[in-house]
Amino acid sequence: MRRVLFATIGLLGLAATNAVAADLPRGMPPTKAPVFVPGYSWTGFYLGVNGGGAFGRSDWSGFANDTDLSGGMVGVTAGYNWQSGQWVLGLEGDIDWANIKGDFTSAACPTGCETKNTWLGTARGRLGWAFDRWMPYITGGAAFGEVKATQAGVASASDTNVGWTAGAGIEGAITGNWTAKLEYLYVDLGDVSCGACVPATNADFRSHLVRAGLNFRF
Repeated sequence: MRRVLFATIGLLGLAATNAVAADLPRGMPPTKAPVFVPGYSWTGFYLGVNGGGAFGRSDWSGFANDTDLSGGMVGVTAGYNWQSGQWVLGLEGDIDWANIKGDFTSAACPTGCETKNTWLGTARGRLGWAFDRWMPYITGGAAFGEVKATQAGVASASDTNVGWTAGAGIEGAITGNWTAKLEYLYVDLGDVSCGACVPATNADFRSHLVRAGLNFRF
């Protein structure tokens, strides 16, 4: 009888232990370490294309007249960026075919006078502040291009001028190695002298550019 009692108590104790173990919460599965996603790096060389429009003003000093300028441009871009923290320092150059022009007719120029720019290039520094995949920037440097002044039926003169440019923009990484940008530049190419015009005159070229660009980073 005593053996039966001890055996019964043992069985009850084993059953109680199993029941308690079944009620205990199971251990949590091991947690995966978070995947490290590095911030976007703007450092490196890039090539691209750009295009846009221009509007501005040209003064003809000898005629006491001026004309509005407008037109479009399209070209290629090359540059290099260095990033330190959020600061991005870069050098950028571009060369564009352009058709920016304006003309006027007056008592002093009854046959019509025209100022025209047929190509335009810039060599600029850029200073940006990176918000990961977005970078607003300021830019400035040299501008160069042809300025042509024509007094229809009388004379014309053209010269390749070196001036200056300054502006600002924003660039963003869109996919893979591709980035896109939108920028504004003010360009001053100085003036061209037309000594054969009647009367002799200087015609200057100042313009506002608004361009979009697409770059591939290497």
